[in-house]
Amino acid sequence: MHASLILATIWSVYLYRDVWPLATVNETPVDLSEGKALWAKFALLSLAGVMIPLLTPWKPVYTEQCSGPAPEQTASILSLLTYAYLEPLIWKAWRIPRLTCEMLPPLAEVNQSEYLAERSSVYVDPLQRKTRLHFAFGLLCVFAFQLCYLAVLATMLAFASFAPPFAIKQLLVYMEGGGVGARMQLWFWIVLFFFGSTLRDILIQWYMFNYTRINIRVQAIVTDLVFKHSLRIRMKAGTPGIGRASEGLADQATPTTGGTHLDSDGESAGGNVQRDNASASEGRPSSSDVSPTKGKGKHTSSNNRVSGKSSFTKASQSSDGSSHLVGRINNLVSGDLRKLDEMGQYTVFFAAEWPAHVALCAVFLYNVLGWSALVGVAVTVLTLPLPGYLAKRVQNVHVEKMKRTDSRVQAVTEMLNVIRMIKLFGWEPRIAAQLDAKREAELEAVRQSKVLTCCIGLFNYALPYLAMLSTFFTYTVIMKRELTASAVFSSMPVFDMFRRAMQAFFLVLPLYMQGIVSLDRISDFLWNTELLDTYTNDASPSHPQCHSAIIREDEEESVIGIRHASFTWSRDDAPTGVPDGTHKRAVLLNVEDEVIFQPGKINLIVGPTGAGKTSLLMALLGEMHCIPTSPDSFVNLPREGGVAYAAQESWVQNDTIRNNIVFETPYEEVRYNKVLDQCALRHDLDLFDAGDETEVGEKGITLSGGQKARITLARAVYSMAKVLLLDDVFAALDVHTAKWIVERCIKGDLLHGRTVILVTHNVALVSPVVNFVVDIGLDGRILSQGSLDTALSRDSELLQEFEVEREVIEKASGDGGYEEKPSPEGAINRAGKLVVPEEMEDGHVGWSALKLFFVNISRNPVIFWFIYVSSNVTHNFLLNYQAWYLGHWALQYEKHPASEVSLRHYMTTYSVLIVFSMILAAFFVVRFYYGTIRASRVVHQKLIRSVLGTTLRWLDKTPTARIIARCTEDIQTVDEAFPNVVHVLTDRTVFTVLKLLAVVLFSPVFLIPALIVGALGGFLGNVYMKAQLSVKREMSNAKAPVLGHFSAAINGITSIRAYGAQEVFRKELFSRIDKYSKVAVMNENFNRWISARMDFIGTVFASSLAVYLVYVSHLNASDTGFSLNMAAGFSAMIFTVIRMFNSFELSGNLERIHQYLRTEQEPKATLDGMPPAYWPASGALVVQHLSARYSQDGPEILHDISFEVAPGERVGIVGRTGSGKARSQTSLTLALLRCIATEGEVFYDGLPISNVNLEALRSCVTIIPQVPELLSGTLRQNLDPFSEHDDCILNDALRSAGLHNIQTEGDRSRITLDTAIAGGGANLSVGQRQVLALARAIVRRSKLLILDEGMRTIQPNELDGMTDYETDATIQRCLRTEVEKDTTVLIVAHRLQTIMDADKIMVLDAGSLVEFGRPAELLHKEESLFRALVEESSERNQLYATAEGVESSRSMAR
Repeated sequence: MHASLILATIWSVYLYRDVWPLATVNETPVDLSEGKALWAKFALLSLAGVMIPLLTPWKPVYTEQCSGPAPEQTASILSLLTYAYLEPLIWKAWRIPRLTCEMLPPLAEVNQSEYLAERSSVYVDPLQRKTRLHFAFGLLCVFAFQLCYLAVLATMLAFASFAPPFAIKQLLVYMEGGGVGARMQLWFWIVLFFFGSTLRDILIQWYMFNYTRINIRVQAIVTDLVFKHSLRIRMKAGTPGIGRASEGLADQATPTTGGTHLDSDGESAGGNVQRDNASASEGRPSSSDVSPTKGKGKHTSSNNRVSGKSSFTKASQSSDGSSHLVGRINNLVSGDLRKLDEMGQYTVFFAAEWPAHVALCAVFLYNVLGWSALVGVAVTVLTLPLPGYLAKRVQNVHVEKMKRTDSRVQAVTEMLNVIRMIKLFGWEPRIAAQLDAKREAELEAVRQSKVLTCCIGLFNYALPYLAMLSTFFTYTVIMKRELTASAVFSSMPVFDMFRRAMQAFFLVLPLYMQGIVSLDRISDFLWNTELLDTYTNDASPSHPQCHSAIIREDEEESVIGIRHASFTWSRDDAPTGVPDGTHKRAVLLNVEDEVIFQPGKINLIVGPTGAGKTSLLMALLGEMHCIPTSPDSFVNLPREGGVAYAAQESWVQNDTIRNNIVFETPYEEVRYNKVLDQCALRHDLDLFDAGDETEVGEKGITLSGGQKARITLARAVYSMAKVLLLDDVFAALDVHTAKWIVERCIKGDLLHGRTVILVTHNVALVSPVVNFVVDIGLDGRILSQGSLDTALSRDSELLQEFEVEREVIEKASGDGGYEEKPSPEGAINRAGKLVVPEEMEDGHVGWSALKLFFVNISRNPVIFWFIYVSSNVTHNFLLNYQAWYLGHWALQYEKHPASEVSLRHYMTTYSVLIVFSMILAAFFVVRFYYGTIRASRVVHQKLIRSVLGTTLRWLDKTPTARIIARCTEDIQTVDEAFPNVVHVLTDRTVFTVLKLLAVVLFSPVFLIPALIVGALGGFLGNVYMKAQLSVKREMSNAKAPVLGHFSAAINGITSIRAYGAQEVFRKELFSRIDKYSKVAVMNENFNRWISARMDFIGTVFASSLAVYLVYVSHLNASDTGFSLNMAAGFSAMIFTVIRMFNSFELSGNLERIHQYLRTEQEPKATLDGMPPAYWPASGALVVQHLSARYSQDGPEILHDISFEVAPGERVGIVGRTGSGKARSQTSLTLALLRCIATEGEVFYDGLPISNVNLEALRSCVTIIPQVPELLSGTLRQNLDPFSEHDDCILNDALRSAGLHNIQTEGDRSRITLDTAIAGGGANLSVGQRQVLALARAIVRRSKLLILDEGMRTIQPNELDGMTDYETDATIQRCLRTEVEKDTTVLIVAHRLQTIMDADKIMVLDAGSLVEFGRPAELLHKEESLFRALVEESSERNQLYATAEGVESSRSMAR
């Protein structure tokens, strides 16, 4: 290295002494006396001091963890500057159909996300910063050196950019004066033009190479930081003002002033206690002033109801609200992150590049035009406040636009979360219309932003010409100077540079403002979102904190429990004292003394629905906000030995069954097999062709509820954690499976010696293994703690339920029962794959995708594009004509005396040309952007309707993250980036063609070189496009897994934090980010490769033209200057056109959107499919030869089924395992609703459903699934999403469904129509959701009601644990008495006693109908399968009696 520097220095000395004099007119080389030896010596120095160092590869240093050096780390200097190291990959891509991610070189270690996160966290992580600074300052600290380096490069680039115009000026001066008085040779200025242009191009590409690396690193840092911070925040319930975790937090309550206080031993001082009496002293709250269920919502009023609005259309009051938290996070790592792409460049632009360019332009123009140039600069400076004002307006509009985008994204996300419910209820058109309304609000902000941007652009266009006009006016009229060709055509490129600098300023300014808005949003998220108490250290009198360290000296630090503390879901929900000592805000859990769980034992938490059992687990896990009530308050859950958590609502990852169970624990085959046996999963795995390698799909779509619950339990058992928190793990299991798990798992060796804290209603089931019981009352207070006998003695209701459960268990002891197994749909292909790889097209983007934009831009697209293109051609012709006209004006001073040149004529004509071109530009640009808004609207409508209209099977195979990526990032690109690319591509193409025609007009001989340049550029462009298209597609597809990982983590955030698996998920995120970064780096490298080559070709073309014009042609200086000006413009735009064409194909991501417009679709509505207005008048159902399959090419799952159901009949559907029951809807239900492919006929009230529009059919059928889905919003909006009913009807439905019967009069958490419901009903127990689903069915008043899986989560006498027995009885009473008598009810049952009083029984076996008739009739048949099922039951006598009693009643009625 040192030798190379010395040789290079010597070479520079010889260059100055002996080569420089050759370029002068009068000087000679100093060492010319050495003769040929001089040049031999110079050649050797050139080789040793210049060429060899430039061609020598580097040897990088990298760690062992790195997979290897990236190509740019080993490339030589020359290869790096010319991007020759990419040649092998470029030509490989040219030869093969498609370049895949695996073929790309490894990512440099300095670009890897884990390295970047470690290096940057001290500056950007709010928990590691000592002071509260804006996120932008943290990024500036991280990239301070790189930004300074860019500033130096930008300054060098500014100086290098003036070499070509300076060379042109000296060249024209030489031609004007015939070489008289010249100091340099003519060829020197051509060489300077060539090398100056080359140096400028090299600096441009190196500058872009460096700033794109900063962009990629910023994306990695921000993505990881938002993810890491998302794992710290307190996930609220998803309703405004409600705090609640999103997973498994169904059990909670509101405290009251009454309640039972505990003495020091933890025993109730009040003797025998009724649990519901704890809050009886409270008065009933009015319907207009109630808190949502479990006391976590703000008081709302029925007056706030907005007619016609649903939870999808209710706009957010603030993007910071928890109701939009998930959508906000998605937007931060998609839309906002995209806005930060160029922020590093913009910062350098304003700090160094723009000031340097403007200053050098002013100096150069002053040297050429004297002080008249200062007039133009002054005009520019004086008019700057106007675009600044407009930029501020753009910023404000963008803030509002992002809020509306957050709202739309949240609505789309929720739509996808409940899309099955939407399709089963036939809500697609109305939901689409509501999303259109949100989209229209967003597009209104986009329109305002574009109008303001167009105003800035128009001003930007006019200002440089105004400056040039005022300069020439001053120069000729005031200064009385004559225009010369050298002055005009040397100043014109500089004025053009000045124009581009000002254009860039006004273009970048609103983008910079948008970037600042995104930085503000990210900073706000980092600093202002509420964190778990674990991460906050800001205890104050208003926000005190509990500490785990305050433990008595006689206690060990391993104690598990709580002392003297209350808990809420949010710091904002913390209670404030009032004079009477009551709480102004609801507290969910109140431990007035202490609760200490026994280590190494089975601890049980019991209590009624809504008491706060889950809240107690969440308090231990640190998910709730702790409010200490005493100086010695504490919450402690030792983490040293590990904690495992099984949520009530099972959480599974989109991975294989094995990976879901093993999680982050090392795989041990013996332990793993034990877990499968103890959790009753062995038989389930045998049903899958791929066994435990079967992918469960998104949210466990291929699994039944019981399978997901057992996998969640298996994960906790398999872990090595010393403490297990199990939240109602028996809820989705039948009694036999639950009994198996208690005997084999809870009592098994894997849990021996481990601390288990179990929440359940099934006290009798687990009583043999329980060591310690905590009983919680409805007011969130502890009723008792100690042994099970103590709890039963203190709680009469618990004792009553215990006796009933024990009787059921004794009866079930000899019952083989049934175990939940997957439907045939669950048996997927041999490879276990469900989720299909994301499609990627090969070759160029087709017209079918592009026409989405081009055809929908206007009602008459042909006329629109004709006007737009012709206006653009006219505009660019006027620009060229203006340049020629200035030369023509200057030529008049050579041909005529100055007195004969009419300044008024030329100045007026030139001014008219400028004004006319400005008006024309304003016309077609504004018209174009209005058209793009129409296209954006249509594209979004088509995408939403395609997703809503697709089949359930396609939704099963497609991760939600992919759909969200289309609806967020891709749609945002269609809104903004793609229209800009189309406009710039059209403008630059017309600009380049007209420049070329101008060159050929004055130098016809250059037609052939121009065609060669065009052909060579086209060929290189095709080579580049082949590689770039593949990389761009890989880049687009690499983004969805990152968003999907966010979604998976947020859905299971409580489990992740409980397991302490945050770092495991971060490492997976690092892997996904690195894959994206690897593709993004190569995408930018390919851009540099083609840029370097096209810039060089253009420079050679312009330099060759200069040689021809100077030494061959006989043009005057004016025409020569004009030709060089046109050639320079042509050469500078060749690559721009190619790059814009590439962006044109890919930046809009129209191809990806178009893929989702071609998905398999359900039949569309037709006029012939509209049923009569009276239909259906009854629930009569006739099924003839019905067969069904989940997909057109899949196996049959229902075989030739025929039956008839009279109006008003109740039909129970039972069957053995594999009889056609689907995951959450039975295959028969899906067939009746035409959700799957069917053959045969089904007549509903006399009409064949195959001829009825799907919306009409599904809106007349109501299904209540096993786990109902609810929307975020109020209860009113869930019961009546489209505001079709009065409140009295809704309240009657709630009363009929039994909701009022299961709520106490004084319960502050009493549910009313104004109660806020979280997304998916996350702030309600599953039993409460079932009640609300039943109320919704009553409101719909369908003639056909389908109860999926027999409402098994609320059946009485079943050990499901979702509701208490009062709730069960109320719901069963509603099913039999409140449903209209003419309503046909189909019940898919798991428990025979549910349907023994049905009118008919349908028995399915292996997808075939084997029996259909009255229960008593089937029981009298010796070979009846139904009779065999009853005989197997321990309750057969009761079942026989029920059937005979119903039959007798019917006989008497007849």
